[in-house]
Amino acid sequence: MNVPNWMEKINWTQLFLDWGIIILKVLILIIIYYIVRSIGQRAIKKAFDRKYRREMAAREHTISVGRKKTLQSITSNIFSYTLLFVFIGIVFELFGLDIKALLAAAGIIGLAVGFGAQGLVSDVVTGFFILLERQIDIDDYVTVAGFDGIIEEIGLRTTKLRSFDGTLHFIPNRQIDSVSNHSRGNMRALVDIAISCDTDIDEAVLKMQQACETFALTEEAIIEGPDVLGVESLNTSEVVIRVICKTKNMEQWSVERKLRKILKEVLDGMKT
Repeated sequence: MNVPNWMEKINWTQLFLDWGIIILKVLILIIIYYIVRSIGQRAIKKAFDRKYRREMAAREHTISVGRKKTLQSITSNIFSYTLLFVFIGIVFELFGLDIKALLAAAGIIGLAVGFGAQGLVSDVVTGFFILLERQIDIDDYVTVAGFDGIIEEIGLRTTKLRSFDGTLHFIPNRQIDSVSNHSRGNMRALVDIAISCDTDIDEAVLKMQQACETFALTEEAIIEGPDVLGVESLNTSEVVIRVICKTKNMEQWSVERKLRKILKEVLDGMKT
């Protein structure tokens, strides 16, 4: 079997040795990349935790828990992307590729595919303004893009929202054209109780109000109320009485459940 002349001129031992060294360096770089990323992310977490504890100790509520998690997540993402870019640049250098030429080529290619990447650019720009305007934070209960749930992560491209049935939605930021944030300020707990038309309404309202006042003394989640507003609606068979109060953020559902139980017991007591 004849071997081509150009193959005879190759020092195969040296070639395998050179490539082996390059592969070994790449593997070492990968290990270093993951170690540095892990250390960096831990340092970012500690820095934000330390800042939050310091503000809590000084009673300076300039940053909420949700805002802290949001800023920490974005900072961690930017750090990871920057580190990955540096890692790729070093790998290119190991293979003898000119990183400057590659960047120039990437710029030309970027212009060529720019129109096809409008969605990605829109995601990043929208994500930037969401963060800048503080429309949402991690742990906020919101309605966005037709979904209700709790924000778990805000990224430069997508936002993760967990519905109450456990479904995790990955929403491109460009689809967040309007936001309903249910977690800003105090929440409202509203309970409608139906009673029979034969029931003494004045007596029912009085006993319900007394029960609400007693409940408010022991329930820390209540900010204001509860107040029995009176008759909300009626028909031939029943009368609906409305009770309302202000609660701490995300505590409204728990307060509503407890109020229903207490008011049901009060009304049952009137029947005996």
